[in-house]
Amino acid sequence: MNDERALPSLNALRAFEAAARLRSVSLAAEELHVTHGAVSRQLRALEEELGLALFERDGRGIRPTAAGRRLLEAASGAFSQLRDCVAALRRGQHGDALVLGCPGSVLARWMIPRLQVLQSDLPGLTLHLAAQEGDFTPRLDGLDAALMLGQAPWPANWRVHPLAAERIGPVFSPALPGATALARQPAAALCEQPLLHTRSRPQAWPTWAARYGIDAGELRYGTGFEHLYYLLEAAVAGLGIAIAPEPLVAGDLANGRLVAPWGFVDTEGQWALCTAGDGHPRIEALAGWLRQQLVTPP
Repeated sequence: MNDERALPSLNALRAFEAAARLRSVSLAAEELHVTHGAVSRQLRALEEELGLALFERDGRGIRPTAAGRRLLEAASGAFSQLRDCVAALRRGQHGDALVLGCPGSVLARWMIPRLQVLQSDLPGLTLHLAAQEGDFTPRLDGLDAALMLGQAPWPANWRVHPLAAERIGPVFSPALPGATALARQPAAALCEQPLLHTRSRPQAWPTWAARYGIDAGELRYGTGFEHLYYLLEAAVAGLGIAIAPEPLVAGDLANGRLVAPWGFVDTEGQWALCTAGDGHPRIEALAGWLRQQLVTPP
């Protein structure tokens, strides 16, 4: 006998809540880091299980039916309570630590090398660092704050502390074959080189090219990497030319492991420390410290 109180799949409910809130299957898939097809299958399965239509077409998007609106109200409240509870449990697990999320490349190449300085400059602040791969959720689930490279528009509920303009530039190892001759060439010479690139920052090379008046269509791409960290390690190993945010390679430039013959250019992005809502009372001190570190040579 069917139990009317039995809950549908949690994954299906998550897919439904995101799609109904965003009124888009594609946006829900992006938020949940799954494919469009995966969300569509979850929504169909949920409608079949309930025997109800939960969505109707709305131009190019979707909107919840009366039944869908009722379920959305319940699901949103339930997921919000779950997120709040999990965040509180995580904070309790880390004691009085401020839980700071940041991309893995930023954590490994920039934040960790500066932890000793941070502890000296802000002795009253204890951090728990969490590597984040992919986009941050709008609620910054489980985090007190997030250090990131991004640009407006930001989620409406975020409080954003701008830290520094994003600056990017090509870098390569002096051990790269032909490095000495290449360093003497104008920036347009990179159109003749197979460029290292990363899926997490697909617009980095085109953005840099536009600043130099170079047609991005003339760029040639070589080996690709899933994350920026691996891209930079490949550049240090002399495997090719990478495009990098200046702070992440400043130490390598200072010790000669990498060179940047054409310097760095500003993008429309920025380094920012973000919180959801009011955030943590120690955020201001951390933001000030980060701002100073981002402009201080290693």
